Amino acid sequence: MSTPDLATTSLDLSAVRGRVDVVLSAFLEAKAREAAADSHPAVVTAFLRNFLFSGGKRLRPLLCVIGWHAAGGHGVPAPTVRVAASLEMFHAFALIHDDLMDDSATRRGRPTVHRAFADRHRAGRSRASADRLGSSAAILIGDVALVWSDELLHTAGLRPGRLARVLPLIDTMRTEVMYGQCLDLLATGRPTASTAHALAIVRCKTAKYTVERPLHIGAALAGAGPAFRALLSDYALPLGDAFQLRDDLLGVYGDPAVTGKSRLDDLRDGKHTTLVALALERADRAQRRVLHTLLGNPDLDERGADRIRRLLAETGAPATVEQLIQSRCAQAEQALDHDAFPPAARTALRGLARQAAVRTA
Repeated sequence: MSTPDLATTSLDLSAVRGRVDVVLSAFLEAKAREAAADSHPAVVTAFLRNFLFSGGKRLRPLLCVIGWHAAGGHGVPAPTVRVAASLEMFHAFALIHDDLMDDSATRRGRPTVHRAFADRHRAGRSRASADRLGSSAAILIGDVALVWSDELLHTAGLRPGRLARVLPLIDTMRTEVMYGQCLDLLATGRPTASTAHALAIVRCKTAKYTVERPLHIGAALAGAGPAFRALLSDYALPLGDAFQLRDDLLGVYGDPAVTGKSRLDDLRDGKHTTLVALALERADRAQRRVLHTLLGNPDLDERGADRIRRLLAETGAPATVEQLIQSRCAQAEQALDHDAFPPAARTALRGLARQAAVRTA
């Protein structure tokens, strides 16, 4: 991208998103050619392409590039874009496996990978056999995305010193999201009134993975050390909290036509979200009994879900979560009032914070 000094001019995030998509598309095209030449199953590449280009905000790659600029990087060099693209490939791995663990039917308005694979290969198989095949294939397709995220990173053309700075952050990010996912699984189906535990899951599974580490990785590419990364964390962690808190609300109250996901899944699974924890903390005995009966019921229908929503509203939990979102977004914006941040990066980060506060998908 040919630009003047991006430390002082605005960052064209749409152009950055486009360049990330070009890298991902070219990489997958090369993999498809390799598959054809070596008689590897082309279905893996096809499913990954469909998944990667069925939507998505490209938030992690954008934050990586913004982190690069925040730490004084200039332009948008190809190695930085390729590292950013590797984060999106890793995100594909995480989502494919997450959908499988949650047995979600849709993602971005389309069937999830395990459901789509099962449906494509259902002919001549029992339902159970086709579903098992879909689950197994989704594990493998997700694993391939994980391997290819490494390949994108290691073929980005980084100088050895830069790669050495980035690798520990990549490893930490991956470990944190796995730990967060494990905490989420252990709490699913057993929601409690512990908002502290719910927020700990948010911090580990989402805030660090979605916002903090991508910013750190981009900043490390520009040579930033721990002190500057700590300044980025002051912004990233509250914003990451807000991002997941909004997801929790959308998972119960969102419009599936907009979010692309069912608003029954979290309730059927009995997810231990801050929204649910607040409601259980404030509910009277009768309300708590109903919530414990309905939450985690795999056969929950819209009528039962509406009853849960009414109970949540009666406790004031949704309004409190909205307040938490607004306060954390404000905290994130406050953290940007620091001379260390170039104006363009500050403006881009402020815009993302404001979008997170009101987003509908």
